[in-house]
Amino acid sequence: MSEVDISSGRKELREALFASRKLLVGVGIFSVFVNLLMLTGPLFMLNVYDRVLASNSKPTLFAIFALVALLFLLMGLLDHARARVLARAGARFQELLDKRVFESVLRRSVAPSERTKPQSGLRDLETIQRVLSSPAPFSIFDMPWTPIFLAVIFSFHWLLGTLAFAGGIVLVILTWLNEIQSRKPMAESQMASAQSDAFSESLRREGETVQALGMRGSALSKWRKLRAQALTLGVSASDVSGGYSTASKTLRFFLQSAILAVGAYLAIDQVISPGVMIAASILMGRALAPIEQAIGQWSNIQRAKDGWNKLSELLAKTPDQMPRTPLPQPKGQLIIEGLTVVAPGERAPALRGLSLKVEPGQALGVIGPSAAGKSTLARALTNIWKPAQGKIRLDGAALDQFDDDVLGSHIGYLPQDVSLFEASVAENIARLSEEIDPEAVVTAAKRAGAHEMILKLPAGYDTPAGPAGGRLSGGQRQRIALARALYKDPALLILDEPNSNLDAMGEAALINAIKEAKTRGRTVVIMAHRPSAIAACDLLLMLEAGAPRAFGPKEEVLRQTTANYPQLVQGQTPGGVTAATRPNAQEG
Repeated sequence: MSEVDISSGRKELREALFASRKLLVGVGIFSVFVNLLMLTGPLFMLNVYDRVLASNSKPTLFAIFALVALLFLLMGLLDHARARVLARAGARFQELLDKRVFESVLRRSVAPSERTKPQSGLRDLETIQRVLSSPAPFSIFDMPWTPIFLAVIFSFHWLLGTLAFAGGIVLVILTWLNEIQSRKPMAESQMASAQSDAFSESLRREGETVQALGMRGSALSKWRKLRAQALTLGVSASDVSGGYSTASKTLRFFLQSAILAVGAYLAIDQVISPGVMIAASILMGRALAPIEQAIGQWSNIQRAKDGWNKLSELLAKTPDQMPRTPLPQPKGQLIIEGLTVVAPGERAPALRGLSLKVEPGQALGVIGPSAAGKSTLARALTNIWKPAQGKIRLDGAALDQFDDDVLGSHIGYLPQDVSLFEASVAENIARLSEEIDPEAVVTAAKRAGAHEMILKLPAGYDTPAGPAGGRLSGGQRQRIALARALYKDPALLILDEPNSNLDAMGEAALINAIKEAKTRGRTVVIMAHRPSAIAACDLLLMLEAGAPRAFGPKEEVLRQTTANYPQLVQGQTPGGVTAATRPNAQEG
């Protein structure tokens, strides 16, 4: 993605950071007084050497020491206060972007190419938040004081100032070299670590398959290679960054000794006093401390910078949705006009040239071989994949005229790959709603023919159901997912292979649910491989290679399919009507 494209995402991040401007201004004000109070130590040394020791006055020493103790206490309180304020600025930054970033991650996850990539949006946001709340930003607020402290050292003697200035230049060069040298190793380390984490998560998720097929040894071997690569690159990046950090620390220690040596030389010649010598050493350490701190925190700063760029790209690719004008509750009329769909990340259309109309109370069956475009049509009807050309209309309104959540409430979707969430059966049926309608949950379960089955579960509707359905069978998960699709009686039902895991009783319940939905005036679209799924359909659409081959009343299309595409006819629907089917449940 180009720089211009990412700029919109960077603008969002800057606006979120700008929302904490009052807190950041407060940190800046506290930093002014903290750095002024940093002069306490050098001034104390100056007065002790030049006044107290010269006059042998103990009352003067006690008075100055009491004042210094008070000033250091004040400095500590202000330093602690700015750290607390900065932590809250970082927390506010994350709070403002949490929902937006997570929505963007969810919206990007529908693209097939994105599912295999490690999604780091929230992790990148947390990385930025941690850096904002860490001591790293203090170097930014303290850096403007470096020239001031150097100017004070120059006021003592030009030779002391030159030495301190030269040391600062060398530290700046080290910082620049650190940025250049560590950028690539750090990026490679983060990428390798993300790949290792993604692979380990896939192994954990598919643990049953790994064990059943005897893949544990080979899977662990591959994971160890990825892990070893990540560790090697991580050590390499750490070596580069740590080397510059050590060099900067060593240089600062040397410079403090060097300035003491120069100061002692000048003091021997009575050009400056011993107090000035000590004060110059302390001031130089304070002047160079922000640069050294920036080098020490460079790995965290680099990660935050990379996270900022990744978040900018993520937000730019998924712009925030504008609010839509609420439309009336649809009745379910479905119109498709010249539809062409291209899968995200692909170039060739997965579905093209489709036009049809389905009235409320009708059921449309979609048949065809694997990779015909049936699931692509299902994703387009749910607005998961956007049309490249043409329109899909619900009661005359294009799908993009609805807010995503509002459209989802009008649609009941049963995907081909059923998954349940970490919640109870009731919460899954209620689509994780914060306010569950128990009556609507039970009604949806009864319409799906799953009520009696759910009551037999260990805790009934309160039985936990994990991502894979926990201890639930494939048929049980599919029937619960059908109840979820029927929750609150949506106007349009889209069922992708709804009977792939059902037994005879489950299929009978499915057909009955479809018939009841038609009786209530709902529109039903069924993507089918098995012939029994289209038993209750009025219309039939046959797809082949992403293009429509036949559309019309079921009996007419079946006769045409039998005549022109006999290789697709493999079964009989209840009642003896032939249907196109293939047993494989996976298709493009």
